Amino acid sequence: MKNIATIILAAGEGTRMKSSLPKVLHNICGKPMLKYLIDNVNSIGIDKVIVIVGHKAGLVKKLIGGIKCIKQDELLGTGDAVSRARAAILKDKKIDNILILYGDTPLLSQGIIKKLIEKHIATGAGATILTAQLKNPTGYGRVIRSSGNKIVKMVEELDASVYEKVIEEINVGVYCFNKKALFYGLEKIKPDNKKEEYYLTDIIEVLTKSDIPVESITTDDTEEFLGVNTRAELAKAELVMRKRILDSVMDSGATIADPDNTYIEHGVEIGKDTVIYPYTFIENNVKIGSGCSIGPFARLRPGTIIGNNVGIGNFVEIVRSSIGEKTKVRHQCYIGDTVIGKNVNIGAGTIVANYDGKEKHKTVIEDNAFIGTGTILIAPVKVGRGAVTGAGSVVTSNKNVPAGKTVVGIPAKVLNKGKK
Repeated sequence: MKNIATIILAAGEGTRMKSSLPKVLHNICGKPMLKYLIDNVNSIGIDKVIVIVGHKAGLVKKLIGGIKCIKQDELLGTGDAVSRARAAILKDKKIDNILILYGDTPLLSQGIIKKLIEKHIATGAGATILTAQLKNPTGYGRVIRSSGNKIVKMVEELDASVYEKVIEEINVGVYCFNKKALFYGLEKIKPDNKKEEYYLTDIIEVLTKSDIPVESITTDDTEEFLGVNTRAELAKAELVMRKRILDSVMDSGATIADPDNTYIEHGVEIGKDTVIYPYTFIENNVKIGSGCSIGPFARLRPGTIIGNNVGIGNFVEIVRSSIGEKTKVRHQCYIGDTVIGKNVNIGAGTIVANYDGKEKHKTVIEDNAFIGTGTILIAPVKVGRGAVTGAGSVVTSNKNVPAGKTVVGIPAKVLNKGKK
């Protein structure tokens, strides 16, 4: 699909979100909704992506560094937004077709996008659109067809007649255009509608009147085209995406004991035969090996790597840390910026104090160490291989515990077993 470019429309203010953040930057399962679209088109082989930005354009550009952004200074409609990319598209002579997406529809799957493009290329149409049938089409533009079932035009709901409003086939808002047909249509459309804007959808009527064929495919999955315009719709999209992620985790061989009460963000890797217990939160950029037990009530934050056959128990929080295989971190612990080796026991109530008020420091706990209940490790510190900390010990910064030794007390000191 090297001859296809994608334009993503992301210039809207999203006023109904009532947010200081651009709508397309709101997270869904730990990932901005705009990134879902970019990653999906990249994954099917489309590497030329242009994002039309407007409201707080600088924030959007910062998030998607490396993606070309073009600003729509004045919001004059979707047709005007697409026309902003004209020069950039025409400059690339290899581009024959253009996929157009809306930045607030993050649930669109790779499959439906690919299916639309394949239909467009196979038919040689001037435009191919994604439609759906809804018993209650309120809020969507309608697809108008001839008596021969050919698409004639699309009408936005504000401009639809009483007869057009009862039509149940709606425009989802996903398009693939032949490049020449798109820019031909953009030159012909006018802002003669109630919003006085240039509608991208008006191009369809321009093409059909010029005998340029318009094709379509239909989806019956309403989740695919859920638009996120409000906080309530954001929450609904979160639920849909969370279910997709959990299904993917279970399909890969892990067990989710209670999917309704487990939260896993995008970008998490979990190995086979690992069991995730209820009320566990696993944030993005976390990797978990095979045969592990996680939770209940655990929180694994970004930068956490869990080895095979590890036990993470209830009320444990781990961030930016790696846990070696067969290690146990069972109850009420905080582990931050720590490298823990293999076959280590972390006693209940252990705290790694990684922050000194100005900087965060590293802690290393080597293989076969035994950290007693209620131990506090003040970073930076190292606990040697096979070392032991007594219950309630406070190991102060830079006071490393030697391999094979036992320390006790506040501050912790090496226990001399031979002393009487």
